[in-house]
Amino acid sequence: MDVDIWAWVGETQQQLSEAGNVGLAMALGDLPAQAYEGRYPQLDVMAPAIAQQAEALELPWLEFYARYWHLLGRVGDRAQGAVAIGDAEQLLSFAQREEVRDCPATPAAVEALALAWANADGPGYAAERLETLDAVIQDLEPANPAYTGLVTQYIAALIDAGRAGEAVTYAESAVERLRAADREASWELGAESARALLVAGRGEDALAALQAAADFQADDPVAKAHRDGVRRALILATLGRIAEAVDALPDLDVVGDHPGSWVEWTQAVAKLAGSSQITNTWQLGRVLRQWIDYFGMMGGYRARFELSLVAGELAVARQGVWQARLLADQAQSAAAELRESAGVAERIAALRAAADAATEPPAPGPVEERVAYFDAADGHNADPERWVGWLAPRSGEDLETTRRHTTTLGFLGYPATGADIYWKLLVDSGDLAGADPEDISTLTTLLVEARQDERLEQLAALLPHDTQYLALARLHSARERWPEALEAAEHAVAAGAGVEARRLVATAAQQLDDNAKGARALLEVIDEITEEDTWRMIVMATSSEDWDIVRKGTAKIGMPVKSTEGPIEEEMGLIRVILPAPDGGQRQILSIRTGPATARLALPQPRGMDYNAGDLVVFDPQLLEPVPDDPEEQQNFVPPFAAVRILRPGGYTSYFFDGAAPSEEDWAEFTEVMAERGWPMWVYSDENYTVTHPTGGEALPGVFGWVAVPPDVSATEVDALLDDATERWSHPLAWLDLAKEVDVEVERHERIVKEYGL
Repeated sequence: MDVDIWAWVGETQQQLSEAGNVGLAMALGDLPAQAYEGRYPQLDVMAPAIAQQAEALELPWLEFYARYWHLLGRVGDRAQGAVAIGDAEQLLSFAQREEVRDCPATPAAVEALALAWANADGPGYAAERLETLDAVIQDLEPANPAYTGLVTQYIAALIDAGRAGEAVTYAESAVERLRAADREASWELGAESARALLVAGRGEDALAALQAAADFQADDPVAKAHRDGVRRALILATLGRIAEAVDALPDLDVVGDHPGSWVEWTQAVAKLAGSSQITNTWQLGRVLRQWIDYFGMMGGYRARFELSLVAGELAVARQGVWQARLLADQAQSAAAELRESAGVAERIAALRAAADAATEPPAPGPVEERVAYFDAADGHNADPERWVGWLAPRSGEDLETTRRHTTTLGFLGYPATGADIYWKLLVDSGDLAGADPEDISTLTTLLVEARQDERLEQLAALLPHDTQYLALARLHSARERWPEALEAAEHAVAAGAGVEARRLVATAAQQLDDNAKGARALLEVIDEITEEDTWRMIVMATSSEDWDIVRKGTAKIGMPVKSTEGPIEEEMGLIRVILPAPDGGQRQILSIRTGPATARLALPQPRGMDYNAGDLVVFDPQLLEPVPDDPEEQQNFVPPFAAVRILRPGGYTSYFFDGAAPSEEDWAEFTEVMAERGWPMWVYSDENYTVTHPTGGEALPGVFGWVAVPPDVSATEVDALLDDATERWSHPLAWLDLAKEVDVEVERHERIVKEYGL
């Protein structure tokens, strides 16, 4: 079936809009951008929702489209491995159904599965990738939009299979086939060709190939810049061109949000760490440890193994012997998950040998005095990695040493190691009953961070009632098991636990939409809680409309409220309320603050939105942007706050208008008429919006927007007012949807829309 997938998307959006599914139509077009731009929280919510609606509407192509982009957002830049393989296999099975397989995008399901396999263990899945990809590529013409992505994955599979020379030849052949079909290779294809050349030992050719691909269009244009920089740096570093490699290498704050580039970036850094421009520090080691844990959770077994080894080698180079040994253990653990283990044992053994041969940095003083030295150290400049080694001899024996040693281990990303030491001291010693609550809290934190849930439950069973349930509440809260967290926290409060238990009650209650319970839990200790706790109590009390608690909260923080009882309805200035948009993004809506945590939306919203002008919303009073330092900027600053919920809908209805812009005098009169009636009106067009003159054909300044009316105003009244207010304009305004609703002059409005190209 010869169908342009993007033309199909546009047609589907139009059909959905005409059928009243405006929100779904808006969200549909934004999915690719969400996947490529890294807006994953939106993608993870919107894509499954669209797929579910598509299934209900019996639109299998649309369901496939939503599921594919969600999966691509997971296996692409996020580099999810084993955790995504099952979903990738299900998508491929779905793509082979009778009602789906003619969709032009279905070959992409094979590419997604190949990516998931590669992320899990590239060499281990190389044979499966080659076989599955080849079966599809054989039936594709180079003109097919899916061709470049599939052959790029085929080249990657050849490299992982140890056939780099063959990968180079295959890449050259694919580029020729594309050229013959009058198509250009993608940047990704060119970059993978460069990787094949590098692995084949042809570094200069790899650099030339990457340079040749620089002007190619990328399938993922957002990621192109940092991926090109990482690969360029690795090639240059391999060639020994250190200064150029350092210049090409993207900063950590650039690649930090892109797991797909982490292994290659780390390999480049390892080659450059001996230069004066790249510093091999404990901060780098801490970041790499976080990345290792990420791949452990995502089933990126090969990436976890490679990062563990490279991080271990970097640790040896900076004399972090204890860390190198733990990283060798991490590599050993990761190796157990690999399907292809050739050379793995030898590489781990080499790291262990290097760690054994390395010398640790000299300690600052005698072992019995190191706690004092630690406490006296400059917390800003001190190297925590070295302190772990220096404190280790007495850790597990001396309590003060153990506290500092284990918390530092946790800070550097080794909570399991710290938990083991603390466990021996507190639990195995049999003196748990007499342990300091601070030590119990530290051990609990380490176990939570190490994700040793069963061990934490075992610890809790040995504790007194209050600390037992407090530990369990912290565990359930960390795992977002909110009913269990609330129950455990309430037990802890009843047993006499302190403010922390009440905070946990409030957190869980808020997540479970029991705001009244959460607010009361904090109110009972209002003299002990912080300002942050107080604001949280105010938000929860506002959501449950307990205005008495709200007033007690404002009295504590010193915020004046004029009224003494009932709902708080005052004008406290303009704010921006941030609400979710149907496409998964956000909308900033100018609003009037009416209370400590309430605001009334002031601008009309398009039909199909879950909120509109006149709605009273609860917002989180934590500023989303800092107040500008410049006094002039402060004058125009409208503070933004995140919406929490709609407290009371205003019941307003919005109507769309569109047409040629009138004169300034006519427009001023029009806005005055709307203001007199209290009908919120907002223009959504900008100065670039134009319409077409119906006779001359020239472009005219245009205007479109929405007007919202309260529930006691009928659609007929709105139509009559708009007709009266615009009848003297030199060009007519159209409000087609409203005209259809009241069945008045529908043909006239349809003619205006057509003649002016609205």
